Amino acid sequence: MSQTAHIPSHRKPRRGASKLSLRAGVAGGVLSTIAVAGAAGPANAEPLTETVEMPTLTSLDTDLASVVAASAEASQQEALDLSLRAQEDAALQKAAKEAKKAKAEAVRKAEAEKAEAEKAEKARSEARERASRTASRTSLTAHSSAGTSAGGSSTASKPVTGSAAAIVAFARAQVGDAYISGGTGPNSWDCSGLVQAAYRQAGISLPRVSSSQSSMGTSVSLSSLQPGDILYWGSRSGSYHVAIYVGGGKYVGAQNPSTGVVERSLDWDMPSGAVRIV
Repeated sequence: MSQTAHIPSHRKPRRGASKLSLRAGVAGGVLSTIAVAGAAGPANAEPLTETVEMPTLTSLDTDLASVVAASAEASQQEALDLSLRAQEDAALQKAAKEAKKAKAEAVRKAEAEKAEAEKAEKARSEARERASRTASRTSLTAHSSAGTSAGGSSTASKPVTGSAAAIVAFARAQVGDAYISGGTGPNSWDCSGLVQAAYRQAGISLPRVSSSQSSMGTSVSLSSLQPGDILYWGSRSGSYHVAIYVGGGKYVGAQNPSTGVVERSLDWDMPSGAVRIV
């Protein structure tokens, strides 16, 4: 026996020929079956195929981009509309403020012009009234002087009779009484209250207020006054004060709270005009 007879070999054992033959036979059978099936089918048959379309990512991305773009455009348009409305509102508010300011300025200017016109008219009226009083005072003085030179006495020396006498006597009897607005006697008077009461002594009924009293009777010039005539200050239909002429260039009237009922010369406060009722 050799020395290596009992040493086992380290090489892998080769596959058996029988196994290789078996596998070759199986493969050949499969190929034969496929060949037979192919031969058995129609000569012009086409291979059976079925295509299933699946959604692609490219289409989904395109749709999503369109939606996002439309949303962004809508948001931008909405923001633009809001901005335009805000600008319109601001413009309207500014226009309203400017219109209100212009109206207020126009009203103020109109009131100022009206006040200035009234002031100018009042000044002209006062100037005309002063001129009229000056002219009346000059005429009255000249008339009194002429009467004294011709007859040796003034009109005060002429006797007062009838209704005029009663009016003058009553008026003079109240000199020294108090002045109270709205007073009608017996110890306090206002100007028209005294005139009304004096004429009542002569049986003549007069209205209560001065503007109505001076509107009655016949208008006479201050140079032709007679005792009992009603003197007025202001316009005839809008007088603010009345008194009674008592002769001799004097009158009796309820002047104001500080003086009461007084007898004064016409020169002390020249009246605007006179009316004659008796």
